Amino acid sequence: MAKNSMAAPLHLYQKMLRIRLIEERIAKEYSQQKMRCPVHLSIGQEAVAVGVCSALHASDFLVSGHRAHAHYLAKGGDLKIMLAEIYGKKTGCSLGRGGSMHLIDLYAGILGTTPIVGGSIPIGVGSAFSSKLKNETNITVIFFGEGATEEGVFSECLNFASLHSLPTLFVCENNLYSVYSPLDVRQSSKRDIVKIAKAHGVEASREDSNDVTKIYKQAKSAIDAVRSGLGPHLLEFATYRYLEHCGPNEDDHLNYRPKEEVAAWKEKCPLNFLEIPPDAKEKMTNEIEKEIDEAFDFAEKSDFPTNTQETLYAK
Repeated sequence: MAKNSMAAPLHLYQKMLRIRLIEERIAKEYSQQKMRCPVHLSIGQEAVAVGVCSALHASDFLVSGHRAHAHYLAKGGDLKIMLAEIYGKKTGCSLGRGGSMHLIDLYAGILGTTPIVGGSIPIGVGSAFSSKLKNETNITVIFFGEGATEEGVFSECLNFASLHSLPTLFVCENNLYSVYSPLDVRQSSKRDIVKIAKAHGVEASREDSNDVTKIYKQAKSAIDAVRSGLGPHLLEFATYRYLEHCGPNEDDHLNYRPKEEVAAWKEKCPLNFLEIPPDAKEKMTNEIEKEIDEAFDFAEKSDFPTNTQETLYAK
C-alpha cells in the first residue's frame, strides 16, 4: 500500500493497469464455470479506487460494497486470496464462503465488503468511531455507489459522523446507473449529494473527471483535513463501468445505455489520461500478467472448504 509520497504518475498508472488486467482476466475465465459467484467488475472505474487509496496510509481502514475488487486491490489486498475466494476455495479471504462481494484483508486494513446496498456506510462510520474513542490517527474510507445514497442510513451516518467529528471519508462512485436504471428515473434533477452532505455539516466536493491525478489530489486534500481532526468529508466522483452491472460481458445489446454515451466514456478511459513510455508499459504488463498467472494457478490448485472451524486469522 503506497503512501502519499509514492503517488507519481507512473505508480498511479501501474496500479490502474494492474486492476484492469486482473479484471479482464476474471472476465475471460468466468465462462469456465469455476467461479460460481456473481462478479461486479470495475473496468472503467479504476481511477477512483487508485486515486483515493494512493492517498491513504497503510494503517487506514477501508470498507466497500458489491463492486469492490478495485478498492481491495488498490488498498493492498492480497490478489491470491481474493481470487481463491472468487473460486470458492478455503485459501480465500473469506475461506471460500463469501465470494466476490465478501472481501477482507485485515493485514491491508480492509475490514470487509458487503453486497447490501448502503451496508458499508454504517460499518465504516462505526470503524471511525472506534478509532476516535481509542485516540488513533488512522481514518476510515467508505466506498459506495450513488444508489446507496437513497438509503436512510446514508443521512443517518452523515449526521452521526458530523456530530462526533469522526475521521471518515465518504466516497461516492457515481457511475450514472443503479443496475439498469439511469439516475433521472430514480432521483430529482435538483438532488445533490454534495449539498446533502453539507447540510449535515460534512465538508463535500465533486470531481467530474476520470483523471486519476485530479482524483488523487482531491482525495489527498480531503484525507489530510480528516486526519488533522477537521471531521468527516464526502467526495463524489463521476465515473463509468464498461461492462454489465453483474457479470463479465458487454451489455450494449440491452439498450438501456445510449451507445454514444458508452463510446464517450470509453474515450475518457482512466488509462488514457497518463502518457506512459511504451517500454515502461510493456514491462509493467509483463510483470502484472506473470503475477496474475501465479494467482490464478494458486486459486485453481487450492482445496475447497471442508472444516467449518477453519479461520483465516487464527491467533
